[in-house]
Amino acid sequence: MLDVAVLVSGRGSNLQALIDACADEDFPARIVRVISNNPDAYGLERARQANIPTSVINHRDYDSKEAFEEALDKELNACKAKMICLAGFMRILEARFVNRWKDRILNIHPSLLPSFKGLHTHERALESGVRFTGCTVHIVRPEMDDGPIILQAAVAVNPDETADELAARILEYEHIIYPEALRLMASGKARIAGDKVIIESAAYPDGGWINPLPGDDLEL
Repeated sequence: MLDVAVLVSGRGSNLQALIDACADEDFPARIVRVISNNPDAYGLERARQANIPTSVINHRDYDSKEAFEEALDKELNACKAKMICLAGFMRILEARFVNRWKDRILNIHPSLLPSFKGLHTHERALESGVRFTGCTVHIVRPEMDDGPIILQAAVAVNPDETADELAARILEYEHIIYPEALRLMASGKARIAGDKVIIESAAYPDGGWINPLPGDDLEL
């Protein structure tokens, strides 16, 4: 059983997907702590409702990023977390912290990386005229939104939809692939090899598609 800490800054909908997945007794990971830099984050309430211990490490209480991250590292070690899942954690982690937890930090990003790194991904996807966008779960590296990709889900772009509508559709897939990526990593069915993640072929005998294309049928 892999002990995981989840870092959140806001409402925590991806946190909820991870909580729901970990509730299955056969799931190979468990959430031992939910940590937020925002004392008002609704993700903390989601954790409390699931009887998961929470901590608040408010970045505003520290004079530097280094001091904040030292406090964060101390809390992670105190709860004996072996992996970190970033779930809407709105702080960029410095290279020193990321390297200390190398290959043990997962993140989900609302685009098909390496496209549309950073913020405003849905607006940029619509403006660029791409036919497909989606979401990516990856291993975190010091560069922003960079690192070996574990899973992706592609979503067809409707040219007449708004960024909010596109975001809502992609979010549904985020809730699918994040728990699945954690399952693969925790079970050892996915391993990091240099700049890539290798997934056992038996895990996805059909080639690894999470969703059919180009439709949006969420049935797995």
